[in-house]
Amino acid sequence: MALARDIDAAGIGAIWLQEYSGVDPFIRAALYLSATTRLRVALGVAVIYGRDPEAMVAAASTLEEAFPGRFVLGLGVSHRDLVEARGHEFLPPVPTMAAYLAAMDLARRRRRLPLRILGALGPRMVDLAGRATDGVHTYFAPVAHTAAVRAAIGPDRWLAPSLLVALTPEGEHWRDPARSYLQLCLGMPNYTRHLRRCGFTDEDLATTSDALVDALVVPDDAHHLAARIDAHRAAGADHVVVQFVPPPSASVIAQRLAVGFPGTQG
Repeated sequence: MALARDIDAAGIGAIWLQEYSGVDPFIRAALYLSATTRLRVALGVAVIYGRDPEAMVAAASTLEEAFPGRFVLGLGVSHRDLVEARGHEFLPPVPTMAAYLAAMDLARRRRRLPLRILGALGPRMVDLAGRATDGVHTYFAPVAHTAAVRAAIGPDRWLAPSLLVALTPEGEHWRDPARSYLQLCLGMPNYTRHLRRCGFTDEDLATTSDALVDALVVPDDAHHLAARIDAHRAAGADHVVVQFVPPPSASVIAQRLAVGFPGTQG
């Protein structure tokens, strides 16, 4: 909890939690929220196959009632391999999510839900988010994708793209650790489909080209970081999620907090 308090004291607006850390994200969110006074905690994302709609409403509304306005519920369908490894049948993503959201709305009764957004990349899921939720969280998001999502969902929905930051300063080999992380993620077919829609070629994906790395990642340098955050904001982002790659230890995060994040929100 000390790290959450340090993040809060540093003035960072939010911390984002994933489903796959081996720790329940709702319990972790409750611990972080109870240890801080201003920090917002967002889930990016809670997998709908892991909880039925009534259980999702119960957990999310409990956090919203306890910490009004400080919890963000991000929902997603995850990846086929991961869902099937948990013993579930992976169903068509958009209609499955639409039915899940409708069931949540029935289950909520008079309970107040937090900001509810979708992890969305493709145009159909983005459209659903714009119609049925409060906004969109994107991953592997070039600036042009942020602009396209903003145009699709309109001016009133919340938009939070992710920005990957390589934990190496600018230099000849700064892309290397980021490239290794991207190669791991590119094993997921939905990411490769998304990047092809963004204009990247099969060669870009096969080689994890400099052009691909540069579109998704910036070096750990104040000028480049601030410039890319500003670009996402200019494209329509309300909030920019900064993720270090490769994932650092708590001590490295604490050291980075001492340096600061120019212009970040999250």
